[in-house]
Amino acid sequence: MNRRNFFKNGSLFALGTTLLNPFESAANEFDLTSFHKNKKAKNIIIIVSDGMSIGTLNMTDLYLNRKTGKGSNWLQLYKDKKVSRAMMDMASASSIVTDSAAASSSWGCGYRVKNGSLNIGTNGEEYLPIWQKFQKAGKMAGCVTTVPVTHATPAGFCISSKSRNSQEGIAELYLDLKFDVMLGGGENYFSADIRKDKRDLYKEFKDKGFTVVKNKAEMWSSDNSKPILGVFDKEGLPYSKDRESSKELTNSIPTLAEMTQRAIDKMKNHPKGFVLQVEAGKVDWAAHGNDVAGLIYDQVAHDEAIKVAIDFAEKDQNTLVIITSDHGNANPGIVYGKEANDNFDSIQKYTQTNDWILNGIGKETSVAQVIERIEYANKILLKEEEAKEILSYYTNIKLEDGLYNPRHLPLKVLGDIQKKRNSVGWISTDHSADYTELAMFGPGSQLLAPFIKNTDLHYLMLQAAEIENKF
Repeated sequence: MNRRNFFKNGSLFALGTTLLNPFESAANEFDLTSFHKNKKAKNIIIIVSDGMSIGTLNMTDLYLNRKTGKGSNWLQLYKDKKVSRAMMDMASASSIVTDSAAASSSWGCGYRVKNGSLNIGTNGEEYLPIWQKFQKAGKMAGCVTTVPVTHATPAGFCISSKSRNSQEGIAELYLDLKFDVMLGGGENYFSADIRKDKRDLYKEFKDKGFTVVKNKAEMWSSDNSKPILGVFDKEGLPYSKDRESSKELTNSIPTLAEMTQRAIDKMKNHPKGFVLQVEAGKVDWAAHGNDVAGLIYDQVAHDEAIKVAIDFAEKDQNTLVIITSDHGNANPGIVYGKEANDNFDSIQKYTQTNDWILNGIGKETSVAQVIERIEYANKILLKEEEAKEILSYYTNIKLEDGLYNPRHLPLKVLGDIQKKRNSVGWISTDHSADYTELAMFGPGSQLLAPFIKNTDLHYLMLQAAEIENKF
């Protein structure tokens, strides 16, 4: 193998000696088992919590510890010294604050690209995404997500596009590339009833040999002999907390862990292995909305998917599991105060997200009804002036372009009101330039240096699987 093909990116070339000659202290510190060493990764599973600030990881671990007596699966891997761990610089080519498209593309193509683009270089170069490289090497490839399968993070592993917003076009590209498993939301980009061009992509996927599934039962009963397209909602899937509070949604919408398990079951027996990207995409959406129930419970869903992947990898012994985030968002955290413990524990009583609360309010809603709705969802009693402040935003609400809050609902206002009762504070409603947390388990994990650039992960995955970067 021509190892130079791994190091066409300049920054990784500088790290090349570290990656090719792992520092001995890492093996001792992380107590990596012998099967992790001198062995290539037949399979790779990368699990991304989109928009996860370190405070999100921390709060979720505390939430689980205080509720169940056991923390998160992610941090338990640290405590058990089962993983290599690093920080990762996620800057894009256009900003120190990346968006999800540029972040995913850095892993997808090994180059930093401008925010908003997918695997398109700063001078218009079109790079081949990593899942296509693995496809060409004979592996199965798939993505599962809680947002549209055409959204920025899965797309960054799969396709090249000048704009992340071209989701109808991205769906068409998936049709031609024929990935083995695609599970998530995004009916708006496949259905003839909703697409602007009235093109029936569901039929076209079926004509190309796909099994198309629309609910959890169909997903579990689908045939492993065919590629699977699963689309379970119009845009993103319901937040985990709203899903578990509804018997109908629980019965019809799969969890991220269930989608992860289904994808592994579909691809695990392929003789040349598989690659799978798993994304908790609505962690990012919740952070944009300062929605603590959306955030923590969807981070728990991400953590449950980690367990599915690690359980498989421990038995398989040929699978590299990568756990990370693409950027911070809103940087939430528990704020100091005498009642911080009890305030934070009150989140355990929440039955709905802020998204559910505010989308159920309108111009005709009374102050009493706002107070009643929030008491039902959060078990807290608002003051009349707080309810009036929320209602004031509904006077001239219009549906505008924009994914995260197109109705301009008072998400931040409600988050600030809740802060007085749950002690969770936020710095903004947007992305931040945090270095992200990165953990690896399995063959190839010993290649990880303590601090890397986002683009390095592209070449590390190729090297771990012993796939030459020649495509």
